[in-house]
Amino acid sequence: MARALDGVSGVLHLAAVARVVDGERAPDLCRQTNIGGVKAALDAALARKGVRPWFVFVSSREIYGDAAVSPTVENSPYQPLNTYARTKVEGEMLTMAAREQGLVANVCRLSTVYGATDDYPDRLLPAFCRAAADGGDIRIDGHEVVVDPTHVDDVARGLLRLCEETAAGALLPPIHFTGGRGYSLPQLAALAVEAGDPATRLRMSAPRSYDVTRFVGDPSRAKALLGWSARISAEEGVAAFVNEFRDLAQTVVVPPLARREPLLLSTA
Repeated sequence: MARALDGVSGVLHLAAVARVVDGERAPDLCRQTNIGGVKAALDAALARKGVRPWFVFVSSREIYGDAAVSPTVENSPYQPLNTYARTKVEGEMLTMAAREQGLVANVCRLSTVYGATDDYPDRLLPAFCRAAADGGDIRIDGHEVVVDPTHVDDVARGLLRLCEETAAGALLPPIHFTGGRGYSLPQLAALAVEAGDPATRLRMSAPRSYDVTRFVGDPSRAKALLGWSARISAEEGVAAFVNEFRDLAQTVVVPPLARREPLLLSTA
């Protein structure tokens, strides 16, 4: 890690076992990666001689659990419900401890980021939008679950602004990059089907015991401190995402022609 940071001016820390279900299936690996990894990066940054790199730690709405207040503000208490969330709480605490030791470091929290077709195929919105694009099945794990989806393009803008401010030496409180509007899972499924194949089938399942059942994040701090707000609504973003999956499915990959020139062998 020390060699990796050699000559680096800043760190945007996104590395993690990033899915709640993976954290439940392999909790030791999740802890080793999500806590041990960020600690190693912070320790290396603190040990750097001369000018230390700045550091941005990317956390999650999962740290709040089922928050009592909605929209949820950044100073709401930690109430993690699963292994992944507990590792993110620990990562935040490690980052703030490093800040107390002189590292220029900030924390942000994301919520149901979507919009990349090469994301995990069974993540919430990739699964919904891929199924809607080809008329498959959408499985809804809990009709009462509410999420605050944020398009990856909006998140990228927010991360860039936060990195710019951190690089300039700003020490900020934790910041949400969230849309600030809640959608139930059936509502998101309906948006996907509306943009996709009407033959898509919806299958209802019980919510998982380790999932947050409701989250809407208050984005006002990001607006006040960074001038950031989400520009892409779920209606617009989900429709575009379905179309991207449809275009991807229609793309024909043509293998290269077999080589026709003779193969030259040498005994040298």
